[in-house]
Amino acid sequence: MEGRRRKSNSKAAADESSSLKASDAVPLPVYLTNAFFFTVFFSVYFLLLRWREKIRNSTPLHVVSLSDIAAMVTFVGSFIYLVGFFGIGFVQSIIIPEDDEDEFERLMVKEDSEKLPCAAAPKSDDLKIAKKIELTADDEEIIKSVVEGKIPSYALESKLGDCHRAAAIRREALQRITGKSLEGLPLEGLDYESILGQCCEMPVGYVQIPVGIAGPLLLDECEYSVPMATTEGCLVASTNRGCKAIYASGGATSSLYRDAMTRAPVVRFGSAKRAAELKHFLEDPLNFETLSLVFNSSSRFGRLQSIKCAVAGKNLYIRFSCSTGDAMGMNMVSKGVQNTLDFLSNQFPDMDVMGISGNYCSDKKPAAVNWIEGRGKSVVCEAVIQGDIVNKVLKTDVASLVELNMLKNLTGSAVAGALGGFNAHASNIVSAIYIATGQDPAQNIESSHCITMMEAVNDGKDLHVSVTMPCIEVGTVGGGTQLASQSACLNLLGVKGANKEAPGSNARLLATIVTGSVLAGELSLMSAIAAGQLVKSHMKYNRSNKDVANIKS
Repeated sequence: MEGRRRKSNSKAAADESSSLKASDAVPLPVYLTNAFFFTVFFSVYFLLLRWREKIRNSTPLHVVSLSDIAAMVTFVGSFIYLVGFFGIGFVQSIIIPEDDEDEFERLMVKEDSEKLPCAAAPKSDDLKIAKKIELTADDEEIIKSVVEGKIPSYALESKLGDCHRAAAIRREALQRITGKSLEGLPLEGLDYESILGQCCEMPVGYVQIPVGIAGPLLLDECEYSVPMATTEGCLVASTNRGCKAIYASGGATSSLYRDAMTRAPVVRFGSAKRAAELKHFLEDPLNFETLSLVFNSSSRFGRLQSIKCAVAGKNLYIRFSCSTGDAMGMNMVSKGVQNTLDFLSNQFPDMDVMGISGNYCSDKKPAAVNWIEGRGKSVVCEAVIQGDIVNKVLKTDVASLVELNMLKNLTGSAVAGALGGFNAHASNIVSAIYIATGQDPAQNIESSHCITMMEAVNDGKDLHVSVTMPCIEVGTVGGGTQLASQSACLNLLGVKGANKEAPGSNARLLATIVTGSVLAGELSLMSAIAAGQLVKSHMKYNRSNKDVANIKS
């Protein structure tokens, strides 16, 4: 969208300056003016003849007549014109096709026109907006009612039947209530119908996050261009360098060894004994088929895989694990759990369901159960980086990387009491890809559980590097994956939507791509630290050299 805005601004500036072309400064048409000065230029021929005559007659060259002076003046003037002005119309007609002249004129903006730095947002009144809501008298009445509290802000979509108009009215009401401007927050350019009842309530605009591409990532003999949405400078560049090292060494391989989303309700009994009895019932293999039929009846794709229970006094925490196709699966597994709880209520009438989620799942929180048992997709990815690639691309050596990984990612994380954080910055890559592809950013917490291992191989010449990530929670259908921008990023990776031929394969592939990208990011950052380049690179890519105080907003 910013690109379209810049083009719009450039076009507007070009249109304003189109009446002030340099060729307008001459009284005659350009081609006649050029021809005139080109002819006058050859007054130098007259001077050469005069000088030759003076040399033959032994007349000093500094003795000049009025005609000599006139010839010199016209020569100098024509020379200046032809050097500084030649080609305004003539050269354009030769090197620029007639069809492209309009585009060329749009690009020829005034040198002294105002130029906005990258960090500055163009003023809203300078933008040509494709679709703009003009507030009518009826809209003003609705805004007044919202401000006075007569109409709830959340009810605007249902009342108006136009999600875009509702967002515009809500935005204006908010500005009047708070007295704060939302000028820098875009309103236009988003399909508000697509987020209704799915992604966001009471919208007033959207936040722009740039998307960069790292890659190609050579993973399992396939190449992927990885979209990363981030505002952290150096992140995409660093991940890209890791991809380059992996590619030059023959690529990485991945293995998905577990695929199961979890939900863990908490139930309570009158005694601890009854809680233990339900635990035995649920974990008895003889009852699993019956429980599976009940659970699976809630969905076409949700399939119960296991049940694991934990007792805490009179309370029982029941961790259901199930496959969820190409969806991330939280809603799917929750429906299956509700079906199962309704069934269990008939078998254990004294059971009180305290909550469908008892935090033994565990969702959006660091938890040992996820680190040990896994949640979502569990993937391990590895690569052997050749020693010369470590030296030339990563600017370090194998021994330094192995030692740093042991001291930082393993020992240092243990000293810090880390839970699943035995890595350099897995969450950086996970978050960037999650935002770009419409995943739930909050699930970055457990999805970033990762242990990075490095080992010297082939007599110490090469580096074996791996990342193990047991909790990657991703989907290619539902939620934010259906928004246009996020859907485009999924399409770039070849995992858009559900795979009808092999349900679940798109989500599994996305999980392996996330893991492979983390491998690239770990490799590059660890190399930068080992080589002492971290601060230098961040000062280059993650620090603005613009005077923010002078940037117009």
